[in-house]
Amino acid sequence: LENSLRKALARDELELYYQPLLDLGTGRVHGLEALLRWRHPERGLLTPSEFMPLAEVTGLIVPIGPWVLRTACARARTWQDLGHPHLTIAVNLSARQFQQPDLVAQVKRALEETGLPPRCLDLEITETNAMQNAEGTIHTLRELKLLGVRISIDDFGIGYSSLNYLKRLPIDTLKIDQSFVRDITTDPDDAAIATAVIALAHTLKLRVVAEGVETQEQLAFLAARHCDRMQGYLFSRPLQSQECGEFLGRTGRDS
Repeated sequence: LENSLRKALARDELELYYQPLLDLGTGRVHGLEALLRWRHPERGLLTPSEFMPLAEVTGLIVPIGPWVLRTACARARTWQDLGHPHLTIAVNLSARQFQQPDLVAQVKRALEETGLPPRCLDLEITETNAMQNAEGTIHTLRELKLLGVRISIDDFGIGYSSLNYLKRLPIDTLKIDQSFVRDITTDPDDAAIATAVIALAHTLKLRVVAEGVETQEQLAFLAARHCDRMQGYLFSRPLQSQECGEFLGRTGRDS
């Protein structure tokens, strides 16, 4: 698999899918999350969980990361020009990529080459990765914020960040991990955690995104607690680029 992954980028086997994020205040698509897929010639379509650990260990994430950034920014800019000027794009940063000394330069280059406004790029780092080197994380995030981009903490709730640490992070959004959303209407503990995360985020002047929303009951629960944005199969599965363009066309242009 490692040898195949080394050749995947050159062979155009890597592809980005896009999952819409719905803004509950407006009821419209606010942005998209770029999700990496590998169209393996023999194994079919692979998700990141099937190859990203290998990419991290072998260092292959080093060339893949900038490709994802630039491709996502370029696609978002194209859709902006087609009538969605406020559309945002979220890109996941892996642990290895976040530790790259030229990360800030990578992001700056992607923005400059594609013309995407910095405020329209949302960089996501998991809570677990953010905790690995607290002071280093804060320093890197501050440098990224100087570019004008937005920062989200992904999979929030499954790590062990302290509240004191959380309030020091220069971030904009908390994303509630889908493991809490799944049983939010049947498990009192998950319901309590989600409710607390939403309240905590708003106290810290942060937005909240719920991941993995699949039912109307989950939507109603989260809406009642003023969750800001949601994504999940209730609204749309991850879409290929052409499908996503058609989806945006059906949902209407931004004013």
